[in-house]
Amino acid sequence: MVQTSTTWVNPLRDPRDKRLPLIAGPCSVVIFGVTGDLSRKKLMPAIYDLANRGLLPPGFSLVGFARRDWNSHDFGQVVHDAVKQYARTPFREEVWQHLAEGIRFVQGEFDDDAAFDTLAVTLGELDLTRGTGGNHAFYLSIPPGAFPTVLRQLHRSGLCADTGEAWRRVVIEKPFGHDLESALELNSLVGEVFPPSSVFRIDHYLGKETVQNLLAMRFANQLFEPIWNSNYVDHVQITQAEDIGVGGRAGYYDGIGAARDVIQNHLLQLLALTAMEEPVSFDPKDLRTEKAKVLSAVRTPTDAAAVGRDTARGQYAAGWQGGVKVPGYLEEDGISPSSTTETYAAVKLMIDTRRWAGVPFYLRTGKRLGKRVTEIAVVFKRAPHLPFAHTDTEELGSNALVIRVQPDEGITIRFGSKVPGPSMEVRDVNMDFSYGQSFTEASPEAYERLILDVLLGEPSLFPQDEEVELSWKILDPIEKVWGSMKTQPEPYLSGTWGPPSADVMMARDGRTWRRP
Repeated sequence: MVQTSTTWVNPLRDPRDKRLPLIAGPCSVVIFGVTGDLSRKKLMPAIYDLANRGLLPPGFSLVGFARRDWNSHDFGQVVHDAVKQYARTPFREEVWQHLAEGIRFVQGEFDDDAAFDTLAVTLGELDLTRGTGGNHAFYLSIPPGAFPTVLRQLHRSGLCADTGEAWRRVVIEKPFGHDLESALELNSLVGEVFPPSSVFRIDHYLGKETVQNLLAMRFANQLFEPIWNSNYVDHVQITQAEDIGVGGRAGYYDGIGAARDVIQNHLLQLLALTAMEEPVSFDPKDLRTEKAKVLSAVRTPTDAAAVGRDTARGQYAAGWQGGVKVPGYLEEDGISPSSTTETYAAVKLMIDTRRWAGVPFYLRTGKRLGKRVTEIAVVFKRAPHLPFAHTDTEELGSNALVIRVQPDEGITIRFGSKVPGPSMEVRDVNMDFSYGQSFTEASPEAYERLILDVLLGEPSLFPQDEEVELSWKILDPIEKVWGSMKTQPEPYLSGTWGPPSADVMMARDGRTWRRP
């Protein structure tokens, strides 16, 4: 193997062969917030899975930072248990032992100068003993309110200083602020500490194989592009539904709500990828340019009348989910009985471009809904002329192309087909592509792809300042009107598909929500 400061490159590999994944070069990952669910269930297992697939360098190191009274051995056991429980790939002792050699732990508070000085010493030792080469990624798996403190400490301790050949990068979890003003402040603060090329704002939806396959489907095939416009598309529905409640996230979720938690980032990113024009290339700059163009063209409801007409918000009430009686949102531990936080949000957005003029995009997200699913449904207009008797096509719906993001990743095309028999009866049928059936290799977890991209310095799947700010410009007017109402969101029974007002919103346009 030939070592470089950025990647490990196999000299036997044909450089023109893009099928083989790149391997990260010498580096370490420092996780702030290692005691949280995200770290335990996603980050630690993803790092092990990368190691198991041979995509991490021999001297890779993992450093945890928290206030727990742990040593490196204690932290190693925490990582071990998380990997055994949540890793996607099989547990192999030899892989674990090699990974465990590079595990370290630093105890301290975020405002503790001495702890960050110790972290600097620890990383320096890893550079010498593990050969990490001064290349360190700092993963902020922490509440947004702690971002400024940690960023200032990284700056004060010299951990983010540009050392020439080596790199320092920061990974920031959502939410990126709670409105446009706070996002601008956060972007300014991050920009004072790290250059733009070293900032990776992580949106795990963009790491999912099906989301990336949306780009392949659109731009690698001639089949879809001619009809991907307002001449043929009636509307687009983007759904992210969960069948769980807030659980242990009550402290984070209450006061933020469904729109800020999901629509501002995940769903608007899916909208941008669905509606964007073909980029000049898949270079990060070209890809981001086209997404930003779409977001800047989104027309959002702003006054109270428009928000009342084109949005819906709800809050789950007690009900039955999977045969189990579940509490309502106001009955959850840590939630105020008078909370006005929405657990369901739906919005209708228009895109003022030639391609999409007149085509509504309906975005919805919610907790305690009928099932866990994320999908993009492109619903086409009815054929302008049907040379059939009305009874022949009364069971025929609209053609649709549905990209299933999770959990059953794939694509479904719905179209009309004749029912076998002597009469001309046409009804809907589905043509289905499933990742699980078409490919022998299981799709990697989104965090695997994104963490590897951070270590490789590949920014294509990470939103930059402009996209974040444009997304808040879309959502802020809606949140402002909702906030002025000071009323409880409309209740909906757990296990259903949201509040009645969401169905009314669609009915005004003569449409209905899909039932995934």
